[in-house]
Amino acid sequence: MNIGLIIILVIAIIVAIFSGLNAALHWLLWVALIVAVIALIAFLLRVIGGRNRA
Repeated sequence: MNIGLIIILVIAIIVAIFSGLNAALHWLLWVALIVAVIALIAFLLRVIGGRNRA
């Protein structure tokens, strides 16, 4: 997996955790989920595309 996608996924998880702890920032949960879905789709497109970088 591309290192950039890993970083995006980690940030999305961290934002999801913090938004879960603070109800006032509940909208961050949706932002985190959207970013995580985008990162997952980008990863799946790379895997399905079969582009292997050595």
